[in-house]
Amino acid sequence: MARDHRVGTYIKEAQPFAQPILEHLRDLIHEVCPQVEEDVKWSMPFFNYKGAPICSMAAFKQHCSLGFWRYKDIVGAKNDNGMGQFGKLTSLKDLPPSDVLVAYIQKAMALNETGAKSRRARAAARPAPPLPDDLAAQFAKEEHAAARKTYEAFPPGARREYVEWINGAKTDATRQKRIATTLQWLAEGKRRNWKYE
Repeated sequence: MARDHRVGTYIKEAQPFAQPILEHLRDLIHEVCPQVEEDVKWSMPFFNYKGAPICSMAAFKQHCSLGFWRYKDIVGAKNDNGMGQFGKLTSLKDLPPSDVLVAYIQKAMALNETGAKSRRARAAARPAPPLPDDLAAQFAKEEHAAARKTYEAFPPGARREYVEWINGAKTDATRQKRIATTLQWLAEGKRRNWKYE
């Protein structure tokens, strides 16, 4: 029953109303799945089993959320009132009954045990966007060979993030600043959103 100190810190730093909700969920998940592993991804607690997430929880200023990773296979529908499948949780009374949550956790565990893939269809990969002329001109310079090499090694989605960021500049000064930043980050081997990875 290993508990990650980062999850404990997350709960302690949550709003007072949220702490009992998060503690209850954490304890219940550990009770049902003693082999669960805690982690923090995207700045919120995740609970993993057999190498894959089963659920996550999050706290906000006025509500909490609980979300199952493969909710379509577990819960069946998503509540549109907030993140997760159970709407905006503001007290323990907002949670489904414990026996229902236990059944959901067990179903998530069973899916991870079988290694069954989600029914979600993958979107077709979009091709890489055309390289902007001003960025191509910079890549042609020998001093930016490392940046060009990194860019060319990236998958289409990573390239698209840089191109859309550059093309989204409203002024030429902003565009030139973004190109300079792009060249620097690429030379360091970084993706556009490297700060959040």
